Amino acid sequence: MTRPTRLARYGFADNGARATDLLGPQGLRLWDTEAQAPVDERAAGLLEALSKAADPNLALRQLHRIVESVERRGDDPGELLGALADDHGLRRRLLAVLGASSTLGDLLVANPGEWLTLATGTSGGPPDADGGLADFTELTVPALRTAYRISLLRIAAADLTGGRGLEPTMAALSRLADETLAAAYAIAVAALPESVAEPRLAVVAMGKCGGNELNYVSDVDVIFVAAGDEDLSAGTTIAARIIEIGGQVAWPVDAALRPEGSRGPLVRTLASHQAYYRRWARTWEFQALLKVRPAAGDLALAQEWIADLAPLVWHAAERPEAVPDVRDMRRKIIDNVPKKELDREIKRGPGGLRDIEFAVQLLQLVHGRVDETLRGGGTLPALRALVAGGYVGREDGETLLRGYRFLRGVEHRLQLQNLRRTHTVPDDPDGLRWLAAALGYTAVPGRDAVEAFRSDWVGHAANVRRLHVKLLYRPLLEAVARVPAEELRMTPESARRRLEILGFADPAAALRHLEALTGGVTRTSAIQRTLLPMLLQDFADAPEPDRGLLNYRQVSDKLGSTPWYLRLLRDGGPVARRLARVLSLSRYATDLLTRDPEALRLLAEDTELQPRPRETLLDGFAAAGDRHTDPVNAIGAVRALRRRELFRLASADILSHGGDLAPDRPLGVDAIGVALSDVTDATLNAALRIARRAKPGPDGLRFAVIGMGRLGGYEMSYPSDADVLFVYEPPAGCPEGEASAAAHAIAEEMRRLLNAPAPDPALGVDADLRPEGRQGPLVRSLQAYRQYYDRWSKVWEAQALLRARFVCGDVELGQRFEALADRMRYPSGGLTREQVVEIRRIKARVETERLPRGADPNTHTKLGRGGLSDVEWAVQLTQLRYAHDLPGLRRTRTLEALSEAAGADLVSESDAAEMAAGWTLAAQVRNALTLVRGRPTDQLPRHGVELAGAVLLLGGGDPGEFVDRYLRLTRRSRAAMERVLES
Repeated sequence: MTRPTRLARYGFADNGARATDLLGPQGLRLWDTEAQAPVDERAAGLLEALSKAADPNLALRQLHRIVESVERRGDDPGELLGALADDHGLRRRLLAVLGASSTLGDLLVANPGEWLTLATGTSGGPPDADGGLADFTELTVPALRTAYRISLLRIAAADLTGGRGLEPTMAALSRLADETLAAAYAIAVAALPESVAEPRLAVVAMGKCGGNELNYVSDVDVIFVAAGDEDLSAGTTIAARIIEIGGQVAWPVDAALRPEGSRGPLVRTLASHQAYYRRWARTWEFQALLKVRPAAGDLALAQEWIADLAPLVWHAAERPEAVPDVRDMRRKIIDNVPKKELDREIKRGPGGLRDIEFAVQLLQLVHGRVDETLRGGGTLPALRALVAGGYVGREDGETLLRGYRFLRGVEHRLQLQNLRRTHTVPDDPDGLRWLAAALGYTAVPGRDAVEAFRSDWVGHAANVRRLHVKLLYRPLLEAVARVPAEELRMTPESARRRLEILGFADPAAALRHLEALTGGVTRTSAIQRTLLPMLLQDFADAPEPDRGLLNYRQVSDKLGSTPWYLRLLRDGGPVARRLARVLSLSRYATDLLTRDPEALRLLAEDTELQPRPRETLLDGFAAAGDRHTDPVNAIGAVRALRRRELFRLASADILSHGGDLAPDRPLGVDAIGVALSDVTDATLNAALRIARRAKPGPDGLRFAVIGMGRLGGYEMSYPSDADVLFVYEPPAGCPEGEASAAAHAIAEEMRRLLNAPAPDPALGVDADLRPEGRQGPLVRSLQAYRQYYDRWSKVWEAQALLRARFVCGDVELGQRFEALADRMRYPSGGLTREQVVEIRRIKARVETERLPRGADPNTHTKLGRGGLSDVEWAVQLTQLRYAHDLPGLRRTRTLEALSEAAGADLVSESDAAEMAAGWTLAAQVRNALTLVRGRPTDQLPRHGVELAGAVLLLGGGDPGEFVDRYLRLTRRSRAAMERVLES
């Protein structure tokens, strides 16, 4: 077996110098070249330790060079090798450093005696690695450089051997920076001429140093503050010298975060800083002040500077541009990363450290105004405080903590290698292998160390980016930021004043609700204290703020102990503000939600605020009913699904004019009508299946439900009943009486199930449009319908059939009924003059007899002038007269038929437009009034909270102007209708 193969067991490879040459008799004398084995047990232990280094070859070369350096100095290298054999702690620390950092190895080669700084102390403990300067007594730059290097070596050794975690390592590096700055300050002061008095000058740590999270190689950001004008000259001299010394000893000292950046004076007085930050500072400058602490010089002056600027920092988020500024700054940082490095940048790239820092800092700026626990400078302490305060979910917070530790760990290993400032993961195989080994990754079956590292890196980066977007672009941030800090504190007195200002009619009752929601020290209360100041503003925008708050408390009481509820409000994008709009504007939706609180989840995603496809509804409702054998339980499941769909549609409707709360595809009144009709179709279909199981009737009995009125026209509104006809066909040989009784039982069972008292809204099933109305049989056979229509039908019944369509049941029977209806509603040759006159007469009768007593005919949306009925009669008369020759007119939907009539020049374009506008507005108002009141109404009020609520639902504006607009459009619609009826 060849020599390299034996040494390969220890991880050595031939990288330009044979390992055997370095380990053999002419080298370290640890390897017996004849026996191809370590020379003794001590040598074996040293080789084993070398093999565990991040780069065994680098560690070996570095150790060999140190031994050579010791020999050149005339010292005995046996002392070092003996110490490595006897002092296991020294061996681990020194070899870990040599295998992870070529630069620290070079320093030890140049200063071979410094390996002793890593030796185990007399007490048996490791050398001090807390970041203090080691043996620095001489005020000279060389002495400071040596002391800094020794301290850095100790910190790196503790870090690489697991003696320190990430946070203690960052803290030690930050303390070392402080002591280095303090020493540089002392050196600079000592160099002042005797005639110059020492000024009052503070060195304030910023950035990572200010947050106690310094890297191995990073600029140390500072700001210099002089007490007064008399301190400026000498202070500037000292500041410039500190910058110079820092570069010579350790790292660049960067003062670019000072006011006006590199263009501004290096040192400013306390008063000058105060004036600048009060008048000129931008958002990013206040963001930078989150990580600030005294570092060197006059520490009391530094603390005074920090305390003076703190109120400005904690009000910066109230600027209208603050939240967008932070987001824009993060985007600019990403844009400035070279594209070829973007995917390998662990600091500035997507999913990098900056994503975590910016999300945390923006949350600090917004919520730290009133919560002083969030005012810690470091990223990890601030993140923990955000989790403890309920501003970030526990799982999200833990994910970010793990991501931050991982990314900073990678950054530290990259920088240690050559003590060079870098945040870019190498893309060459050797570099990746070294990095994976330096991070402690080892091969596992089926995956090597590099693959394991890549897998973890990709996972952490994806999670960090996802949570960055979730937290940084949370709509609540901007809403909370707009609320003044004084109003966020929610003390009883301030809350009472705010409630009065916001227009709550009963501030005392509202205050009781607030105290019930926010009282105590639980996490739930903390989250409510964050949400409520912003929600109160949304409640106040509604006509009845008290009702919105009451509804919110009722929902919270039902869901407050549910783990997902407040988490959804806090983290679920626009959910909280959407909920506030729904609760404050709509009794109808609130009632649905209190019966089904889980439906709140629908507000989280725009896709959930879209109508579900018709086939999906039919299948889902049918499956829900089929899962139960008991009819009551079966219809209960179906009605629960209907309730959920009604809340989905009502919420989408309420939010469609909600500005930034609106879903990406807002729903118009036409879409709502179709969606409500589809839900009704699915409900009737499922109810029919349940009824037929409960009342099966004779084998072969065919049964179908025909939609009429608004159901048939796909124009259902929230208060609409399901207008239907029931039709059956007896099986061959079955007595007509038996088939009729069975069909009647099915229809009655359907109506009973759908109207039975339950927590869900009942669906009224109205069959009054059947032949002979309420006096006629509820169910007829197809043959009976044919006989009736052929012999007794009146023109109004043909008019009613214009919107007839098959809904559910036997498809073939339904199609045959539609064919029968076509004969009646599209009569050959159209209408006679007498029939046209009859329709006009009936229309006039309806206006005088069916309009409710006391109703205002000018603002009644259904039967009033220019409203729904007017337009529908005009369109239906046109269809009865001309649809026999124009198939395009054969539509059950009013506006579709009106459009076809205009296209065929049966109605002028202007009249069609006027009627379409009047019909649409009346339909919108009718829906809006039901949503606001929680119960049906067709009367648009002239004033009051219900009018104000309906106007807000429809886009806002002055209620009086809205009524004027309604009157104007319906007046034009009425005139157009009259022209059509009289043509």
